[in-house]
Order: sequence, then structure tokens, then C-alpha cells
Amino acid sequence: MATQQERRAETRSRLLDAAAELFARHGIEGASVDAIAEAADRTSGALYGHFGSKEGLLTALLDRWLEQMSTVTAAEVLAAPTKDAQLAAIWRNFAEPTPWVQLEHELWLYATRHADTNADAADRVAARYRDAAARVDEFAGKPDVGRLVIALMIGLEMQHRVDPDAVDDALAVAGLRALIGGRKR
Repeated sequence: MATQQERRAETRSRLLDAAAELFARHGIEGASVDAIAEAADRTSGALYGHFGSKEGLLTALLDRWLEQMSTVTAAEVLAAPTKDAQLAAIWRNFAEPTPWVQLEHELWLYATRHADTNADAADRVAARYRDAAARVDEFAGKPDVGRLVIALMIGLEMQHRVDPDAVDDALAVAGLRALIGGRKR
């Protein structure tokens, strides 16, 4: 028999998996709490109990994916023989056709659409960008480059998603190298 902790972990996981599918398919606005709970075979009360809100659920989902992506990216960066290979690993892991980047865009859209009525969502997004920028600054060994790198990556990813041939790995690496520095190797 499963312990209460195991049941809670399973409920959390099922809600996150259902949300990933429904958010990617319908966006945060189009995926209702009831639909997510039903897809997870749980109640809406369970969703609120674990995440507080639909935005909290989306943030938790993004945090889970970010942690997974960061682990894989860090391993690839450490194993890369050159700076360009490191930058290529960062780009590939960011631009892979998984729903996580789309969901980051959804969270940003939600936060900007509801900034007047839900400052918490905007604060959450701003904090995510600040944290990411600080990690990039540390990786690059240069202060204040993180926000520029994030802007470049998001813009390139958006173009790549709709026209993969327009933004290839070489272009992304060249742009990152221009911001972060270092010679082509």
C-alpha cells in the first residue's frame, strides 16, 4: 500500500503531466483547472492544494523542465571540447522542440495580459528572467550580458520554431559568441 507521501507525489506528477499536455495544446487561458484535474483523474481541489493556482501549476511545470534541461545542458557543456561546442549545447537544449519554451511564452503572455490584476504572475516571470540572467552572467564571466543572451535566445527560438531553416545552429552559436565573447574554435 502506498504511503500518503507517495500518493501526494503521484498526484502532483499526474497534475503536472496533464497540465503539460493541456497547456501546450490550449494555452494557459484555454486549459481550465477542471479540465486539468479531470485529465489527471484528480479533483480541482487537489490542484489548488498542490499548486495554489493555475499559474502556480504552470510555474511548477516550468521549474521541473528547467531543472531537467539545466542538468542535461550542464553535462553537455562540461563535456564539450570547445567554447563553440558549449554554446551549441546550450542552444540545442534551449531550442529543442519540446513544449517547455512554448509554455515559458504562455506564462509571459499570461503575466503581461494580467499585469493589472495579477502582479504575482508578472513578479514570477520577472524573477525567472533575473535568475536566468544571473546564471548566464556567471557562465559568461561577464556582468550584465545575461539579459542580452536571453533576449537573443528567445528571439532566435521563436524564429526557429516557425522557420527552422532561418535559424540554424551555426547562426545561434555565432550570435551567442558575439555576446559572450571568445574566438571561434
